[in-house]
Amino acid sequence: METVSFTNKVQKKILIVEDQFIEAHDLRLILEKANYSVLEIVRSVDKALAVIETHTPDLVLLDIRLKGSKTGIDLAHILKSKGIGFIYISANSNLDILNKAKTTQPYGFIVKPFREQDIITTLEIAFYRQQYSLESQLAQQIEIKNSLGEIINSKPDLEDALIAFAKIIQTFISFDYLEAGFVNELHYQNLGIVRKSIDLYQIITVQKLSQLAEISIRELDETYKKSQIDSNPAIYSEESLITNFQAAPIKGIIAHNFGIKSYLVLPLETATSQKFCFTFYSRNFNIYSDEHLKLLSSLENTLSRFVARFYSSQETVADPKEIPARKKEALDTQSGVGSIIGNSSQMVSVFNYIKKVAPSDTSVLILGESGTGKEKIAQSIHYLSPRKDKPLVTVNCGAIPENLAESLLFGHEKGSFTGALEKRIGKFESAEGGTIFLDEIGEMSPDLQVKLLRVLQEREIERVGGLQPIKINVRIIAATNKNLEEEVSAGRFRMDLYYRLHVFPILVPSLRNRKEDIPELAEHFIKLYSEQMNINPPRISDTALNQIISYQWPGNIRELEHLIQRTLLLNEGNTIKEIEFSPSAKMHNQLTNDSLSIKTIVENERDYILYILKKCNGKVSGPGGAAEILDINPSTLNSKIKKLEINKI
Repeated sequence: METVSFTNKVQKKILIVEDQFIEAHDLRLILEKANYSVLEIVRSVDKALAVIETHTPDLVLLDIRLKGSKTGIDLAHILKSKGIGFIYISANSNLDILNKAKTTQPYGFIVKPFREQDIITTLEIAFYRQQYSLESQLAQQIEIKNSLGEIINSKPDLEDALIAFAKIIQTFISFDYLEAGFVNELHYQNLGIVRKSIDLYQIITVQKLSQLAEISIRELDETYKKSQIDSNPAIYSEESLITNFQAAPIKGIIAHNFGIKSYLVLPLETATSQKFCFTFYSRNFNIYSDEHLKLLSSLENTLSRFVARFYSSQETVADPKEIPARKKEALDTQSGVGSIIGNSSQMVSVFNYIKKVAPSDTSVLILGESGTGKEKIAQSIHYLSPRKDKPLVTVNCGAIPENLAESLLFGHEKGSFTGALEKRIGKFESAEGGTIFLDEIGEMSPDLQVKLLRVLQEREIERVGGLQPIKINVRIIAATNKNLEEEVSAGRFRMDLYYRLHVFPILVPSLRNRKEDIPELAEHFIKLYSEQMNINPPRISDTALNQIISYQWPGNIRELEHLIQRTLLLNEGNTIKEIEFSPSAKMHNQLTNDSLSIKTIVENERDYILYILKKCNGKVSGPGGAAEILDINPSTLNSKIKKLEINKI
């Protein structure tokens, strides 16, 4: 396999953590031959930490199994907290160990026995990704500071300023509920912001929280007085979340009413020496990390300015009842994500990734099944980027004849081959200044993968028959429905190209995993094709809607679109009473339903509790509540609701 090398201009310092002498010695020889500096070879976590205390390596080559009680994964967590990159080198192929290793987010993973080129290529890619990571962090800080500066210099009221703040920070630190306010031992005065959909937020006043939680403001105050406030930034999830509810029961009230599974606390010291606190809540487990804490820490001065600007008149408010009610509880703006439809939590995460990556020139890899809308994701990234006024060129890699692929992508000179009667500009040159979208990148031939890797590395192309390279300014977005990790393992896709493209992956969920979006998608396609057919859009009956919601959608959104189009052609009257699936669709759905027909005891328990909660309109305790009907203690029911991940009705 041909190798594309990167120039190692500045000698990088590498620490080797490996307890096998021969392999460690081989690594040293390979690194020194490639002009890397080996800081030291150590055999345990403790010795590695001792070296790091005096010398900071640029990267660590790390075995998982080491001398002593601590593993390479233990060291990896420490390296990550210190911002030191690392690559695993291990012979261990145990799936559980590999999954644990992945959670530490290494820059690479090399399986023993390794080849010299495996080491060099993985190191070069690691330094490329590390450079991007550092640049990305700096860009994030600058973007947030500039955006918050614009709010600080404008004149919105407190609630509008908080919603504007929420929209800015959401792109970088995702949340479902944001709580903000001064630390006051007398009264609970914090304002909350709940995310209703992609770009729709609602202010939750103390009065509103009191109504939602079905407890009085006085009880909120009493609960707040019992709560300990974190003096340092902290993250809570799973066991630590439950434990912290005992120390801060006010958090438990918010978590219970908004389905919270993790939260991040950021206390601030204001100019008047008063304590202020932002708390980011999420409905997902383990969503917050040390990287989020580092980002917020770098923004402390800007956040303190924000608090001073908008809370100066709020600091002396003694009673929450004196806070005037706002007429406007929600602010809705254009989402800026084109024609993508969906407000499910999975799609909200995708929109957050789009907004985060769009302003940069970073390569993006979009992953997902056929028909999930990967091309629309690419279009949204382009049209939200500074390149939006330049071309967006789409190439289906699976549809390019192999003998014409190079000419199509890079162009050719006149007479360069038989039939080349004139010069041709390729897709990359056509996308100059803009974006090229390489769909079905997993279908690209090995030879073309080499040439694409050179384009990514050198930012230049060569036309077929050309004598001089041509510099290009093009952003690359790729997409595939294949598992590229498996393709790399099978030798069908280059590892170095995979890591070059995998800098910022976006996984688009299948339609069966975002069924709450189906009614909105169906209405969209009914309206779209009714306009094209020049008919009044029919109403879709509950029966028909239940049919499409219960279907498993192997073809995803594309299949739904075609089904709605076919249904409109066959439908008579102003109501779609029933959906007529194609024979192949019926067969697929029958097979799927048969395989899912037997439920576990846990699944049956979840369904029954959910059924009772719906009957009680979500009421858990008290007369007529679900706990009374189920004849169990309300606290036991709340524990089951959390364990079974049931959202409050």
